[in-house]
Amino acid sequence: MKKLVALVLAAAMLLSLTSVFAEAEEKVITLWSIATESDANRPAYEAAIAAVEAAHPGLKIEMEATENNAYKTKIKTAMSDPTTLPDIFFTWAGAFCGDFAAQGNVYCLNDAYKAFADQLPEVMMQNASYGENKDHYAVPLTMNIVAMFANMDLLAKAGWEEIPSTLDDMIKCCDDLLAAGITPFGCAGTETWCVTEYLEPIIEKTIGYEKLNAIFAGEESWNDEAIAKAVDIFQEMVTKGYFAADGLTLGNDQIKANFIAGNYAFYQNGTWNAGEINDAGENFKVALFPVIDSEKATYGQVIGGPSDSLAVSTNAKDPEFAAQIAFELGREICKAGYLTGSGLPAWTPDYDISDVKPLVVAVSEIVAAADGMVLFGDTAMSADPANIYLDYVSKVYGCEIDGAQFVEGLTATLQ
Repeated sequence: MKKLVALVLAAAMLLSLTSVFAEAEEKVITLWSIATESDANRPAYEAAIAAVEAAHPGLKIEMEATENNAYKTKIKTAMSDPTTLPDIFFTWAGAFCGDFAAQGNVYCLNDAYKAFADQLPEVMMQNASYGENKDHYAVPLTMNIVAMFANMDLLAKAGWEEIPSTLDDMIKCCDDLLAAGITPFGCAGTETWCVTEYLEPIIEKTIGYEKLNAIFAGEESWNDEAIAKAVDIFQEMVTKGYFAADGLTLGNDQIKANFIAGNYAFYQNGTWNAGEINDAGENFKVALFPVIDSEKATYGQVIGGPSDSLAVSTNAKDPEFAAQIAFELGREICKAGYLTGSGLPAWTPDYDISDVKPLVVAVSEIVAAADGMVLFGDTAMSADPANIYLDYVSKVYGCEIDGAQFVEGLTATLQ
């Protein structure tokens, strides 16, 4: 009888363990991201997924990656039918995520955040915190800014040993580059967010970060002659041939590859590219676009901040568990991203950072010295105003409108 009981108990235990194991095997988390094969963040996502899956035996994280512009359409479309959303999805902070939270499609992370608060400073959560109580709705990954990368070999061929630090010098440098048969800038006209990486720093360095923040928030008007002046400065750079003509038909991946290959002297884009550019050679440096109006702006005013984030759908199969996994993924993506050079850490590093790449260190020094930040315009604004804004930016780059028309149009449609 004792042997029979023992056998029954053993069988029961085996069945229980088998059941638990089966449940673990069936634990699948779906994830949407923009970390396509060519994206600078892809290695960080792959490393993070491997690390989190290893920490949860039986867990499978299924990632579906979509290119940046197409993703914006995809995620906004899915919000109209939340049942199509994955468990966890990539989002930009600011009003971009705020719109989704207001629709009730994003799971509140207040409770889940408590277990990670000692590793993730509250200040890094602010860009995706909404409502009267500033409830948390997204997990920040890395922190990035818009910076100007320079090929110092090409600058040297035009007689420049340093990156220009004033607008007059920048114009002179571009003229010298053209005279030497070198294209100054590359910009992907097919991806309007890339155009904003040039235009927004110029506007910020003309009117100051505080006013630009207020405009993006809808608290102040676009109706400002200084903004028209800034747009005209940018457009003059386009009409003078400072930008590669093929940029109107190329995507950002190709533009970046062309810069790394030595086709352009400058490439102004997010600092998530720092690691990739660093690995391409020792002839690259990084800086910020020069100040245009020193009475309103300073060199240390930048475009960027903690923006790339992960959010959890309220329709997730297990929102509480998905929230935990989102934080774990965020922490691991941040670590891998910092070490590979695709972003500065939003999470406090608790690992060896002695091997951080030199160009990433240079970016971190720029951020440490920053005295004002403005979140990327197309994420700082709600969806409809952002789309209108991007349409006007595209028209500026295509020389369909000038600065006065840019200001007049946005004032009429957004204020």
